Amino acid sequence: MSGTKNQRLVLEDHGSYLGMEKGCFVVRDRNKKVERYPLFEQEIGEIVLKSGNAVSTGALASCGFWNIDVLVATQRGRPVAMLRSLDDDSHVETRIAQYEATKDGKGIRIAKQLVASKLEGRNSTLRKHGLKTYNIGNSIEKLEFESLKDAQKKLTSIEGKYDELYFPQIFSLLPEKIRPDKRKKFMAYDGANNLFNLAYEVLSWKVCRALTRAKLEPYLGFLHSLQWGKPSLVCDFQEIYRYLIDDFVVKCSKELTPRDFITKTEVLSRNKRAKRQYLNDAKTKEMMYQLNDYFESMVRVPRMKVGERQTIETLINEEALLFAKYLRNERQTWQPRIALAWDARGPVQQRNGPYKAMADSESGDVRPR
Repeated sequence: MSGTKNQRLVLEDHGSYLGMEKGCFVVRDRNKKVERYPLFEQEIGEIVLKSGNAVSTGALASCGFWNIDVLVATQRGRPVAMLRSLDDDSHVETRIAQYEATKDGKGIRIAKQLVASKLEGRNSTLRKHGLKTYNIGNSIEKLEFESLKDAQKKLTSIEGKYDELYFPQIFSLLPEKIRPDKRKKFMAYDGANNLFNLAYEVLSWKVCRALTRAKLEPYLGFLHSLQWGKPSLVCDFQEIYRYLIDDFVVKCSKELTPRDFITKTEVLSRNKRAKRQYLNDAKTKEMMYQLNDYFESMVRVPRMKVGERQTIETLINEEALLFAKYLRNERQTWQPRIALAWDARGPVQQRNGPYKAMADSESGDVRPR
């Protein structure tokens, strides 16, 4: 393992324990096998804990002190919580600038730029697969709005109409026997839509972490409305990168069949139950490995300081920093950098033996077995 800053420590197995001893993270599995990861030699940048793992307060304190991101996820990989250092809220200037931008014309410009970039990215995916594109992004810049609320209403309406044109084409790329009739976001019943939803939730975590690192307020957005419990800026930034997730899910689903899904009966309300489909546990674990490695695949987008290529995850982190600079008037303009869909490597299908990480990675995963 190289000594790069963004090494990721992932605890997969039920019963695994994470502790801290003499400057080392210590991982012990349920069979009592112990592995040590020196904090200062390997520079762990992120730790992923899953339901069924145990962790010491000493390890969590070290993560907080050294600004190591900690993600808590379900066994299926759905992010549910994150550990944040108290210093994450220290840059008040950025948050004040973010609030002020919602009150002037800058917020409207941001909202228009978010939608235009989203459509540009989606056209990249459609073009990659030889599908029909819809070049309406350029006309968005010419639109005029009386207020940010007016802009949100009209721009989200444009988004909705584009979704109705976009997803039928994306779904046409899925195997026919698992292909859904339409896009279903929250509480989807079919397995394919739940694949997209799970992958989007991982993207949400990546975006939320990037925004937090840039000292931005995740719940104060520009395109999505302000609602209790809704991280609207996270929702805003997700739109820029969803097209990459769509391309990933299409590739990941090429060989899936209905037998790869399981059905669960879930309680939706006091008097309502419903059957929902999910990818089975083995396939879900494989997909999550692939998705994490997909975020580390290289794309041809110049880095802020040096280099003509960077990983998707680095791109998200850098874009949040550039956006914060724009809000603080340290940059005159902000236009999200779009990675072409065909640059990012697709998932590597697992056949026999342990999963192998994809090549061209700027950082690595350490997965205790």
